[in-house]
Amino acid sequence: MNWLAFSSQALLIAFVMYCLAFISFVIAIAGSRFNNREPEKHRKRWGNFAFFLIVVGFAAQVVYFFARWAGGGHVPTSNMFEFMTFLGMMIMAAFIVIYLFYRAPLLGVFAAPVGIIILAYAAVFPKEVQPLIPALQSYWLYIHVTTAALGEAFFAVGFAAGLMYLLCTVNYRDSGKIARRERFWLEMSLFVILIVVGFIADIFGFRAAGYEAEFVQQVVTVDQNGQPQTVEQKVEYTLPALVKPYNSEKTHMDAFLGMNDALFAAPGWMKGVNAGRKLNTILWAIITGALLYALLRLVLRKPVGASFGGIMNGIDPDDLDEICYRAIAIGFPIYTLGALVFAMIWAQEAWGRFWGFDPKETWALITWLFYTLFLHLRLSRGWQGKKSSWLAVIGFIVVMFTLIGVNLIIAGLHSYAGV
Repeated sequence: MNWLAFSSQALLIAFVMYCLAFISFVIAIAGSRFNNREPEKHRKRWGNFAFFLIVVGFAAQVVYFFARWAGGGHVPTSNMFEFMTFLGMMIMAAFIVIYLFYRAPLLGVFAAPVGIIILAYAAVFPKEVQPLIPALQSYWLYIHVTTAALGEAFFAVGFAAGLMYLLCTVNYRDSGKIARRERFWLEMSLFVILIVVGFIADIFGFRAAGYEAEFVQQVVTVDQNGQPQTVEQKVEYTLPALVKPYNSEKTHMDAFLGMNDALFAAPGWMKGVNAGRKLNTILWAIITGALLYALLRLVLRKPVGASFGGIMNGIDPDDLDEICYRAIAIGFPIYTLGALVFAMIWAQEAWGRFWGFDPKETWALITWLFYTLFLHLRLSRGWQGKKSSWLAVIGFIVVMFTLIGVNLIIAGLHSYAGV
């Protein structure tokens, strides 16, 4: 077995351990409600066991990381599969740090799935080790990417704690205008999470079914002399094509529910790499997320947030507010160094300038400004509780857009990362 095969096995072990840990955290919380004799002892025993599994999973993922590094010849953060697996590992590292401070098993019920979903999301990208493009052949790759991902991981833990706070405090019985508005946006936040789950389900489901479609796209580029050149690119789909690439023709498409051709083409203003295929994937994720949400509403017979809020009884919202703030306060300086300071130094070395308003650079700055505002409003204006939690949830949506959405609709120097 070579290093790459060994790393794949280690990553699989890590994923399984994380899933078992999540189940154990659920047993720690849900089981304590049925253990009338010693609920606190039950919660502590299962919480410690779940935390042990998280640590074992994290150790396995560290083994994966260094084994892939040895097999690939460079630090495994150079494409979307490697970066997202690394981000998942950093989320678990941040969770371990926060858990050691607060020892709250309920946090694991919400934070562990964030890392699990990120790892599952990584699995939809090509896993092959790719040679580094010239811009990535620098030790700043190690420093910039790892620190930026670690900062984002703490933001993810802050997001989980903020979402838990909202589930604890949003009132589903109040008929007032503010309460209705809060319920709407909390349900929308949960719907977005189900969209991500739907995306992963779509990818693995249609891959298992062996679905394929293929288009040939005409792409206009400009050569070194400034003359336009038209080249043909083959675009392969693994999901039924609702959207075909802009300026493309179908060469093959498996039928799905009587659909033999794409319904429409991607807009020409979407300049990202394989933008049509990515837009198609997002549409499928929204459709599946909507179906999952409707199914949950049907099964639970009440709003999803109200159902989750029921397991929060006995949890002190102030503790969640404190965890949310601490996680973001730790992540902010790390993100500042990784995503801005080290990124600018690397940009100077790779492209000869510190800042160029590349889309990824711009959105990294927007993310940093958002969390700067979060800390300013919290520390200077007393924005705590719900206001702070809403900002933590919105902030992580901005982070995910910076990581994924920018690669979809905008072409830039970081487009290699969106393949």
